[in-house]
Amino acid sequence: MIHELIDELEATSEYRARRAAINEFNANNEVLKKGMALTPVKFGIAFNVTHFNQAGARVHIYTDGSVLVNHGGTEMGQGLNTKMAQVVAHELGVGFGRVRVTATDTSKVANMSATAASTGSDLSGKAAQDAARQLRERLALFATEKFGGGAVSATEVRFAHDRVLVGELVVPFEEVIAKAYLARVQLWSDGFYATPKLYWDQSKLQGRPFYYYSYGAAVSEVVIDTLMGEMRVLRADALHDVGASLNPALDVGQVEGAFIQGMGWLTTEELRWNTGGKLMTHAPSTYKILTVNDTPPDFRVRLFKNRNAEDSIHRSKATGEPPLLLPFSVFFAVHDAVSALGDHKVNPPLNAPATSEEILKAVGAVRAATAAPRQ
Repeated sequence: MIHELIDELEATSEYRARRAAINEFNANNEVLKKGMALTPVKFGIAFNVTHFNQAGARVHIYTDGSVLVNHGGTEMGQGLNTKMAQVVAHELGVGFGRVRVTATDTSKVANMSATAASTGSDLSGKAAQDAARQLRERLALFATEKFGGGAVSATEVRFAHDRVLVGELVVPFEEVIAKAYLARVQLWSDGFYATPKLYWDQSKLQGRPFYYYSYGAAVSEVVIDTLMGEMRVLRADALHDVGASLNPALDVGQVEGAFIQGMGWLTTEELRWNTGGKLMTHAPSTYKILTVNDTPPDFRVRLFKNRNAEDSIHRSKATGEPPLLLPFSVFFAVHDAVSALGDHKVNPPLNAPATSEEILKAVGAVRAATAAPRQ
């Protein structure tokens, strides 16, 4: 998996040709130096505390055919509610506009684990799918009796495009619901999911702590000013494995956001304390997070075509945390640029975050190591 992904990224990012161009640039520039790096990511998905890997959800169908979903995950801008609505709409064969997701509430779904470890879509998605599937199977059984006269089995009933297909008969979804209500068919259900195959012995550090792995890789190109220590990312190419994406637009956005967040973590977000132990970088004026102006002018994010080998929700993979590690390519590109100052004969002592001060320290170390001895 990771080998195929890296081979694809190497080709699409034009790594070899750009590496040659960077070498030529560095040979002709004394002050500005460019660097480039390709770094891979392998990220395990699951809580390594096994009992956290469980989730619940509830799905209600109203008599007008609208659907309400409540799950235990927390929507924090990552698009979790959108994905859950998609999962339920797909399972019931209805349009996305019919489905509404309510705010998470422990009075509805209790004992939910934190929306963390990049498991939100995996856990809540499977739980919501379970609830919707129970409803679909219940409605299919009703439909074959009501509209098929028992001549069609429940497994042959199809739900698609806001319609229910019972043999040759096509019935609007809302009609099936209205008649199911009159027949006292339960139109709500709860779902539950527990991630399988997980076990972990913390005392022995043995077991299977992760359900599957997400993979990714990134190529970053930077330029540094060896007199000022300033750095700029010129281009970043990221290729990330999200399995069979539930929503490519959301997943690309998650990769983009995580990449910029990781860039800040590795280049500007420095923690400093004074001699009395007081944190001095306590506000945006001193703790430098990146802004839109720091986004690479050439920023290319793509999703790797793949399907999860494990039975995750629609064979997708987690998106949240794994791409946070892709900008290690930025850090090592800076390292590469500093190294170019000494014709790559000295390993620069570059610390993270690679702030301007740290870049200047590394530049000074390379210059000192490569300086001609005094006569």
